[in-house]
Amino acid sequence: MSNLKKIASASLRWSWLALLVLFAFGYLVSGLSEQARRGKRRSSADSESRPIANAVHGETRGSVEQIDEDWNRSLTSLGLERADSANWLAVCRRLSLALVGNGLSLEEIRVLEQLEEPQRERVHLENLLGDPRFHHYWAERWSRFLVGTDGGQFILYRRRRFRIWLAEVFAVNERYDRLVRELLTAEGLGTDKPQVNFLTATFDSNDGSADPIRLAARTSRVFLGLRIDCLQCHNDFLGNVNLGDADNPREGLQTDFHQLAAFFTSAKTSGLQGVRNGEVDYSYKYLDEEQETDVEASVPFLPELLPENGEPRQRLATWVTHPRNQQAARAAVSHVWALMFGRPMGDAVDNLPLDEPCHPMLNTLAEDFVSHGFNLRRLIRVIAASQAFRVDSRAEFEITPEHEHAFAVFPLVRLRPEQVAGSIIQAARIKKTDRDSSLFLQLITLTGANDFVTQYGDIGEDEFNSDSITITQRLLMMNGNLLGDLVDFNPLLNTSAHVGMFARDSSHVVETVYLCALNRYPTTVEKQHFVSRIDCTENSSEAIEDLLWVLLNSSELAWNH
Repeated sequence: MSNLKKIASASLRWSWLALLVLFAFGYLVSGLSEQARRGKRRSSADSESRPIANAVHGETRGSVEQIDEDWNRSLTSLGLERADSANWLAVCRRLSLALVGNGLSLEEIRVLEQLEEPQRERVHLENLLGDPRFHHYWAERWSRFLVGTDGGQFILYRRRRFRIWLAEVFAVNERYDRLVRELLTAEGLGTDKPQVNFLTATFDSNDGSADPIRLAARTSRVFLGLRIDCLQCHNDFLGNVNLGDADNPREGLQTDFHQLAAFFTSAKTSGLQGVRNGEVDYSYKYLDEEQETDVEASVPFLPELLPENGEPRQRLATWVTHPRNQQAARAAVSHVWALMFGRPMGDAVDNLPLDEPCHPMLNTLAEDFVSHGFNLRRLIRVIAASQAFRVDSRAEFEITPEHEHAFAVFPLVRLRPEQVAGSIIQAARIKKTDRDSSLFLQLITLTGANDFVTQYGDIGEDEFNSDSITITQRLLMMNGNLLGDLVDFNPLLNTSAHVGMFARDSSHVVETVYLCALNRYPTTVEKQHFVSRIDCTENSSEAIEDLLWVLLNSSELAWNH
C-alpha cells in the first residue's frame, strides 16, 4: 500500500511539473504564434480597439489637419518635395522609441497584426500612453531637462525621488501648467515633497540654499525656450539675445537675467522644515558698476502678465503658465516635439528667439496646447498623427539637409545610449520587457542596460546630440558582454532559442528575427540570402545566433528612421 502511495505521489508531482512546463512553453511561444492573425481573437480585438482608435482620431482631427496644412504650405514655400508616408511598422517603431525608449516586441507586433491596418498606429499609441514604461521613461528624460544628471547634495537632494514623482505625474496626465507651477512654487523637504528637488538640485553651488543664478538659467531654457545665460555677466552686445517682442525687439540686458533670478531668492531654507517662502533678497554688482545694487524681481518680457501681488515665486509661476504667454507654450511644445522626433524643430530645443519667426507648426501646436488645457497626451497624439511624423525617411528624390530640416522626410536621428541598450534587450526577448516581467528578467535588464550605457557613453543633458557612432561604440556592440549574452541560445530567455525551437522553417526564422531586431519584414533579397545561409549549415542554432548578432550590430538598429 505504501508503494502505491509513493507511486501516486510521484505521479502527481510529475504531473504538476509537466503542467508547469507546458504553461512555460506556451508563454514563451505565444509571441511566435501566427494564429493571432485569424479567428475569434481578431474579431474580439477589433471590436475592443476600434472605438478607442476612432475616438482619438475624432478628438484631434481638426488640429491634425491644421498642422498638416502648415507643413504642406511650408514645404511649398521652400520648393521641397515630400516623401511618401512610411509603413505602419516604421511609424510604430518611432512611437515606441519616443515613448518607451526601445523598439517593439514580437508580442506587440503580433497583437497589432490582429487589427485592420488603419487602426494599428493609433491603437499602439494608446497602449503606449497607458504603459508604465512610458511614464518612467519620460520621467527620466524630463528629469534631465529639469534638474540635470548630477547627483547634487545627497542629504538635501533626491533625484530618484524627483524622477518617481514625475512618473506619477505622467501616469495621471497632470496638466502641464500645473506641473510647472508645482515646480516653481515648491515648499517643504525633498523627501516629502519631491517637486522641491527642482530647487534643492542647486543647493550644492549656493551653500545649502537655492541658487538663483542656476534656477534662472534653468527656468529660461526649459520653461521659456530662451538662452539668456550670457546676460548673467554682461549686456548683449552681439545681437544674440533680443527681448521685448517681434514687433518691438530690444537687446537683452544684465538686469533681465538677474531680475528673473531674484524670484528664487524668496525660496528660503528653514532647517527641518525644508524650503519655505520668504521675501526677495537679492543684490548684484553689475558690469562696470562700483557697488552692488538691490535687484527687484521682474520678468524679461510681457510684464503686463505678471501679477502685482502674491508670493514672489507664485507670481512667477502664474506668469510662466499664463495662457497668453505664447513663448512658454512654444517651449513646452518644442520639448515634446524633440522627444517624439529625436531632434528639435529648429536649431535647438531651448533656443526660440522672441524676435525671430518660428515654424508655423510650432505656433499652431502651442495654440492648440493652451486651448485644450495644457494636455500633454493630447499634444503627443496630435504630433503622432501628423504627416510630418508619419512621413518616410526614404524618397525617390535626392534627400538634402534642407529636406530633413523642414521634415519633408523623417530625419535620420542617432539613438541615445539608453535607446540602443533598450532596443537590444527588447530584440532578444519575444515578449514585452516591462515591470510585469519576472524580477530576474528585470534585474538582468537593469544591470545590463546600466553597464552598457556607462561603457557606450551617456551624453548627459545634451539630449539631442546627433554625432556619428564612434569606433569604441562599434567595438562595444560587437564584443560587449550584453550583446553576446543576449544572442546566445538560451531556451528560457532569448529570441534566438525560441525562434530555433518553434519557427516552422528557415523562411519563418528569418522573418521572425527581422521583426524582433529591426521591427520590419526582410526584403526578398535579404530573406533569400539568410535562408540559404541557415539551410546550408549543419548547426542551425549558431546560424540563428549569427543572424541576430548581425542585425543588432547593423546601423539600421542604431538610428531612428
